[in-house]
Amino acid sequence: MTSSETPIYRYLWANDPAVGQISPGRLIQGRYEVVSPQIWRDTQPEQPPYIPEELPDEIIPYLRLFPQRLHVPEVHGWAVLGEEPETALVALLENVPIDADGDLYPSIVEAWTGVSATRQVYWLWQILQLWAPLSEQGVASSLLFADNIRVQGWRVWLRELYGDGGAEQITSEQPTFLTPTIKDLGNCWLQLSEAAAPSVAGQLRAIATQMTNDEVELDAIATQLNQLLLSQSAQLPLRIYVAGETDTGPQRATNEDACYPTPSDLQEATTQPNDLLIPHLNLVCDGIGGHEGGEVASSLALQTIKLQLRALLVEIAEQPDIVPPTLIADQLAAIVRIANNLISNQNDAQGRESRARMGTTLVMGLQLPQRIRFANGEELGNAHELYIVSVGDSRAYWITADYCQQLTIDDDVATREVRLGRSIYREALTRADGGALTQALGTRDAQQLHPTIQRFIVEEDGLLLLCSDGLSDRSLVEQSWKEYAKPVLKGKLSLDAAVQSWINLANEQNGHDNTSVVLSCYFVSEEPPTLFDPKQVETKIQSPDTRLQSELTAASRALLYDESTGIQKAEPTPSPGRRNLLTLLGVLAFLVIVGVGGYALWLTSKPQTSPPQSVPEAPQ
Repeated sequence: MTSSETPIYRYLWANDPAVGQISPGRLIQGRYEVVSPQIWRDTQPEQPPYIPEELPDEIIPYLRLFPQRLHVPEVHGWAVLGEEPETALVALLENVPIDADGDLYPSIVEAWTGVSATRQVYWLWQILQLWAPLSEQGVASSLLFADNIRVQGWRVWLRELYGDGGAEQITSEQPTFLTPTIKDLGNCWLQLSEAAAPSVAGQLRAIATQMTNDEVELDAIATQLNQLLLSQSAQLPLRIYVAGETDTGPQRATNEDACYPTPSDLQEATTQPNDLLIPHLNLVCDGIGGHEGGEVASSLALQTIKLQLRALLVEIAEQPDIVPPTLIADQLAAIVRIANNLISNQNDAQGRESRARMGTTLVMGLQLPQRIRFANGEELGNAHELYIVSVGDSRAYWITADYCQQLTIDDDVATREVRLGRSIYREALTRADGGALTQALGTRDAQQLHPTIQRFIVEEDGLLLLCSDGLSDRSLVEQSWKEYAKPVLKGKLSLDAAVQSWINLANEQNGHDNTSVVLSCYFVSEEPPTLFDPKQVETKIQSPDTRLQSELTAASRALLYDESTGIQKAEPTPSPGRRNLLTLLGVLAFLVIVGVGGYALWLTSKPQTSPPQSVPEAPQ
């Protein structure tokens, strides 16, 4: 999001129970219309709200938890109740679980019995992931009150944050916890487990009971809950369709973007059915650096990451047990850092310094087809895990027929100021440098690079949209998603057509930049769509690791595995596959340097006068 943008949020949450006494219909400050107790509508969203010179301590947790904005509200500003200097200020929260009609989304208890077993476990898994960051900010109590935990589809969404350590009442019925513990959370979950779906009720009850033990460790609970989640999600069907395209735009001479897959990649996949990167990998890079440096950086990052992910998929497919999300995240971070160092080394070799250094943003979606094995010998080939990796300001969105959710946050100055507790986001966006990037691949050493990695579970029909800021600027995705979501999901509009329409919109509204769009459609429903373009690529349940091994050349396999002794299986341990996966990274680094070095030299040696390569037309 650029600094000139003003996000529009229609409804706000007044973060003070006392304002519940204000009659609906009243207009506060001539601007905020009281809709219902604590729900106000901003009638002048284009106007900046009042912000005190010194931010109150009680809103700092909201700022520091900005990376959790999928689940945690943001501070909009303050309303002044009266004309006197001592008049109370009421903090107003945006990005709150309120629907388009001004009603709160249902609480987790209200929605609990009407959803699948997979979603029930997924909600609890999200809560457990929030426990550590909220505890660090002293607001873990927020996760102990069912009425405060709202749900929108798959997502857990907090209404507000409650501080820990106080003796006051949050409301007359809800006391704060002096020192919230996992035991307190376990007691809350025991109540939910009693009404859980029969297929998971017993296991959830056992997990919740363990949490009430003073000796329990959070990691042990996370492992058990993850195993239960994946065993449930793996039983769902999954079909994936993908399309992608990159466009120079009407005002640029060259295209510094790169994306995967493009129409040519999809065409090649029809003759190379063993290329399991399609449809599982989506990737967008937006190069920076000028003098073709951006083009080199984005292309180098894309090719490097593709090579490494092929090898990683091989290794994960061979693990006898579930590879935990923390370990997978570590491997993805290491892969990104290897790509970063290759670009950085090119900068050093060419003597590029400061702003002359080439770099690239990155947003990547990896649907990991991890196999799940059951005690009875049954094996399912895809646990529906979706990993999103981001560096810079290229974005990922999850879109259904009912909502559009931005999954990533921008690595820019505005975000940095909020995370440091210095400013609210709306105010930080007005800075002249608010949209300036704080990190990108290749601009600095890998030790200073901190990619954001998130794990999701695909348990509903939806679209994953990855795009560069050529599309996301000026909130074009938020303004346009409804035009495409239902037609695509119902099979009335092809992915190719949706991608091209979004690119055309970007060229019309944000024509100052290149644009890349990669769109994947995920179906978990039983009935497949009937009107999709038959040229689209569809996934099937992934099986044999022999298919994955065929991705590699004989030379690569010889480096990865000692073929004289066969592929060595990791012994089952509490951390399955950790030794093999960690070792793999060192080998990958060598492979990448050898395999991509020539490619980088070719890119950097291209004549600057050469025109950009044309993009093949999408199949009709």
